[in-house]
Amino acid sequence: MDRIAILEGMRAKTPEDPMIHFMLGNEYAKAGRDADAVAALTAYLARQEDEGSAYRLLAQAYERLGDREAARVAYRQGIAQAAKFHHASMVEEFTVALNDLRDPSSRA
Repeated sequence: MDRIAILEGMRAKTPEDPMIHFMLGNEYAKAGRDADAVAALTAYLARQEDEGSAYRLLAQAYERLGDREAARVAYRQGIAQAAKFHHASMVEEFTVALNDLRDPSSRA
């Protein structure tokens, strides 16, 4: 049984467990199931305060789906959360990604 199937089974048994939603969102993203990743990560963020990493996954999934505005919103939220938890390198990473979304020609 693959990881997604296992996590989907766990989610069916304990739908309020935020970490299952996070792990499922991560697995969906790795599998290229970006719409499912967005749904799982959104469910996670509704249940759990995140320090930033879920916002990275969410923004990247939105980018792959072509929703640049939603990606920008996710990066802004991630910047706020990363700053709140004193993750300076994450703030910097998300700021660069956000700037790249504003100006795609700035990508190296």
